[in-house]
Amino acid sequence: MRTPLVTVILPAKDAGEYIGTTLETLTRQFDDASALKLVAIDDGSRDDTGMLMRQYAQRFPHAEVVRNPTARGLATARNQGLAHVEGDAFCFVDGDDWMQPRRLEVLASRLRESDADFLRTDHVRVTGMQRTLVRAPSPWRERVMPPREAILPETESTMVDYPYAWAGIFHRRLIDRGLADFPEGLFTAEDRPWIWRLHLQTESFAVVDAPALLYRRGVGTSLTQVRDRRQLDFARAMNEVIAVVERDPDAERFLPKVVWTALALSSHHLVRARRMAPRVRAEMRSGIRDMLHRLPAAEVASVLARFDGSRRRVLARILRQAGRAS
Repeated sequence: MRTPLVTVILPAKDAGEYIGTTLETLTRQFDDASALKLVAIDDGSRDDTGMLMRQYAQRFPHAEVVRNPTARGLATARNQGLAHVEGDAFCFVDGDDWMQPRRLEVLASRLRESDADFLRTDHVRVTGMQRTLVRAPSPWRERVMPPREAILPETESTMVDYPYAWAGIFHRRLIDRGLADFPEGLFTAEDRPWIWRLHLQTESFAVVDAPALLYRRGVGTSLTQVRDRRQLDFARAMNEVIAVVERDPDAERFLPKVVWTALALSSHHLVRARRMAPRVRAEMRSGIRDMLHRLPAAEVASVLARFDGSRRRVLARILRQAGRAS
């Protein structure tokens, strides 16, 4: 039996309504089913997610289904999948998304031809019946380049602001170098420190065109939609980002981008926190306050001066509490 060309890591929890579509599209990626290995992680589902995973696993010569009796979170589930990767390439897909036919065939070929550490792609956002192309925020297409050159400028959306693990394909040497893991235990924002590490510590990447991945937006069970304690991981994830950048030899070059991102995302989460339960909201604010305290005061003042009035007002109180008010 041939070694698979691509290992697909599919973690899901209670995705039974959608995961059949996800799994069916994986059967349309290669003419030879043995070119793909499926690693499905049932992360404590209480519906038929695990059953569907096991049924579809029978259609692939290479397949494993891992079951967590209780949910361990997306970061940990993805790490579990990384331990089962075979072949030179791997990718991720979530249980409520799906791929156009031959996406992985194209990406595996492009990864092999380019010899890049990883490739990134656009994606299609699906909201109800509406579909919107979301472009990877890079001015350079079809060009292999050092990933750290795609981090700046700080005030514009760049590739570290496009952290989606499922929007691309990765060479297994990232696993061998210890660069592919996600921070254990994070339920949300797990891909932010991960994408920063990739852009700072790998050697080459490219943004390429390929058949689309379709990302389903607005699913009620998605962690982007909930407002419970799992959202508290945002501050912890940003602390991980700060730590990754502080250890880099070019930290001074990239810290302004980290500060801009931390303040912008903090403003967003503080507004969302208004609809959380009081205790969870207090924990969210405490985590954000402690994270902001780690940021260099001069950079905070510089970034804040360029924010619009509404974001400055949202941040004013918590920045005072963090000792970072101007």
